[in-house]
Amino acid sequence: MASFIVRRFLISILVLLAATFIVYVLVANAGDPRSSLYESTDPGKAVKIAAMTRNLSLDVPVIPRYFAWLGGALGCFVGNCDLGNTATGAPVIGGLTVAIGSTLRLVVFALVIAVVLGVAVGMVTALRQYSGLDYSVTFLAFLFFSLPVFWIAVLMKQFLAIKFNSWLQDPSIPPWVIVVSAVVAGLLAAGIVGGDRRQRLLSAAIGAAVVAVIMIGLSVTDWFAAPGIGPVLMIIMSALTALASTALISGLRSRLVLLSTGITALVGVISYFALDSLLADPSLTLLLGLLVLALVIGAAIGAGVGGLWRSQAIRASMLTAFGCSLLVFTSHLLDAVPAYSAKVNGVVIATIGATTPNFQGDFWETTLDQLGHLILPTVAIVLISIASYTRYTRSSMLEVMNADYIRTARAKGLTERTVVVRHGFRNAMIPITTIVALDIGGLIGGAIITETVFGWSGMGKYFNDALKIPDANAVMGFFLVTGIAIVLANMCADIAYGFLDPRIRLS
Repeated sequence: MASFIVRRFLISILVLLAATFIVYVLVANAGDPRSSLYESTDPGKAVKIAAMTRNLSLDVPVIPRYFAWLGGALGCFVGNCDLGNTATGAPVIGGLTVAIGSTLRLVVFALVIAVVLGVAVGMVTALRQYSGLDYSVTFLAFLFFSLPVFWIAVLMKQFLAIKFNSWLQDPSIPPWVIVVSAVVAGLLAAGIVGGDRRQRLLSAAIGAAVVAVIMIGLSVTDWFAAPGIGPVLMIIMSALTALASTALISGLRSRLVLLSTGITALVGVISYFALDSLLADPSLTLLLGLLVLALVIGAAIGAGVGGLWRSQAIRASMLTAFGCSLLVFTSHLLDAVPAYSAKVNGVVIATIGATTPNFQGDFWETTLDQLGHLILPTVAIVLISIASYTRYTRSSMLEVMNADYIRTARAKGLTERTVVVRHGFRNAMIPITTIVALDIGGLIGGAIITETVFGWSGMGKYFNDALKIPDANAVMGFFLVTGIAIVLANMCADIAYGFLDPRIRLS
């Protein structure tokens, strides 16, 4: 494994070096960045032309100029990074750092949500092949994939942001919305659960009733005006998290695993009360430290209680610990909504920019501000990305579930959950890993249309502005970041192959 990784890394570095040379030469010969100054009537244009020539080293031939840039770029690996100056004389590394920060925030949220939802939906539709749910998801997948980003962005600005912000001033849910939501939830529950007609009707009735009761409760208690989780919901949702983790990892019949997740959920509820004052205005470092501590505690509980089911108990308890940590985080975030809403005049979901200019608040209010600006561009990217992940997962899952080793696993008497999760799902993820690795590089490169519509100054806008000049140093800074991201993503994909499929021999 180690020799394979080193070999792939060295080959990727050589490919990246060759690519930087080709791109630099192409951009350097794409045009003269001083062309706009030549036509200017500004009396000081000679000084500006000389300054741009000096900033971009335009008086040096292309090949020596490339190697001079390469020397500065290689310095980034030893702490002396110099990617040159832009056409305006500003260091490339400064503007690049700002663009990377904005893009990473958008990419991480969008990619995680798209992968999780796309894989989950694709897996369910594969297990319910040729059902009404399968046909409906297929139609929606093709619909979302074909929607132009700029068009869906305008719709979201109008209905998901402007109208929703106005509705929050008097947040009462109309009866027809409750009815429609209940019917959709019932149909969705019936499609997921499957079975004969009686079982589907029962699932539809339960799903519709649950959603109707929840929405009526939210409307009656005026929850959207002052949202929060509270102790009662925290206990209920922690217990559901423990049940879901156990059902996913080992099945509810594994009592020791269920006991370990139950204890982990109890610890999570206790921490909800114990850490209340500590989390009043925390730092990101503190939150990450508490998350790691929660995962360690979950693993320890699973190892101590799991017995013969120790491995599954550890995984289920860690998943429960993560879920409970997410609930605690969400609870404090929701508690800050009224104060944040008052500071931004009720504009909870923003329509432009990455942050509110000159906004000042505590950690939770600042986080809400960033999330409020993330919602629209994230949803726009997710709606398009989730379609491809759904289709790829469905296709891969169907191929795997028809394989001989799946029939052998069923013949051995394994439960359907074990066959699907332990044998089918793991092998179906191999092609998805490749797709995710490629998407990481593409998304880090920036979504130019999305960033333009929502006013984000990310990598896409940075590259577009640099290419218009053309500014070789700025373009190469963009290319270096995206190239390294693609190399690292593909290396991670190669490593993941060995864990997903032991048949793969990397030596």
